[in-house]
Amino acid sequence: MSISKITSPADSDLTRLAVSLRELADCAGDEEWPSEQLAMCGECGVFEWFFSPDSGGQGWSDADIFRGYLELSAACLTTVFVITQRTGACRRIEVAESDAARDAYLPGLLSGEVFATVGISHLTTSRRHLAKPVLRAEQTPTGFVLDGFSPWVTGAAYADVVVTGATMDDGHQILVALPMDLGGVFVPAAARLVGLSGSQTGPIELDRVQVDSKWLLAGPTEGVMSQASGANTGGLQTSALAIGLARAAIAFIEEESTKRADLTRPADTFREDWSRLRDDLLRLADGEPVCSNDALRTNANNLVLRATQAALATAKGTGYLANHSVGRWCKESLFFLVWSCPQSVMNAHLCELAGISD
Repeated sequence: MSISKITSPADSDLTRLAVSLRELADCAGDEEWPSEQLAMCGECGVFEWFFSPDSGGQGWSDADIFRGYLELSAACLTTVFVITQRTGACRRIEVAESDAARDAYLPGLLSGEVFATVGISHLTTSRRHLAKPVLRAEQTPTGFVLDGFSPWVTGAAYADVVVTGATMDDGHQILVALPMDLGGVFVPAAARLVGLSGSQTGPIELDRVQVDSKWLLAGPTEGVMSQASGANTGGLQTSALAIGLARAAIAFIEEESTKRADLTRPADTFREDWSRLRDDLLRLADGEPVCSNDALRTNANNLVLRATQAALATAKGTGYLANHSVGRWCKESLFFLVWSCPQSVMNAHLCELAGISD
């Protein structure tokens, strides 16, 4: 299928790209790295959406980006999750003061020839409770020495550069564009996950890695993640992916409802819930405070869990086969309970599961 460069979320080629991604996802399941899918996205200009025109990108608004995410994550969640991690790295490189990082990586990131990802969970949600930082930095006359590991890095084995952070002895933190060909960088085998194993998410290990100061993106400072500019990987875009996956499950129920009258009412109710959450997402992206980000995340998680399980009940035994897309969606929906899930959202889910009401 020939697809032209996509320049707006209203472009019909966005739908055609989604169809192609869905076909590939149904064939590959969720175990394989989505190399073909990512290459297709690069050819269609998807990676240009996230860069400003000054950098050679298309400069899509947040709302338009989320419209794209909704379409594509309904087709292949693994691919779009990888893209969100790539985008988090790209945006931090684009806006940082490191000319070296922009010059070295931006052209390839725009075209898709270069793959970047982020390794920052240890600074935001993972391992922060430990007394000793898992990734430490020492300043040297020419830069920094990084020692330790970053626990959750998507596509590390395929990355040319990883945007990661480390903590110094005085508590100050840095953010760097880490070239993956530096000596002392090691990528163990990625963890096998319940869902989205194809994202190849796992640790990177750094053994006294010498990082030149030219790769410094932010810091040293306290709380570098709150100081540095760039995409928030656990923000609205995670809710967008959950709503996108819910769309795939609801579409399945709607299709089945054309053959089974008993499904009409559930299908209609799910569609109404989905439309309301989509509208809330897009209004929040436009700066309209219709609800809090955490409230949207809670509702998006709730919808994707209910919709995927309803799709499984609709498919019956066929959906429980390992190679059926409905079963894959059910596993993927669990991802939203653990990935960058704010504590308030987790508490709401636990209370709901325990049958506790306010």
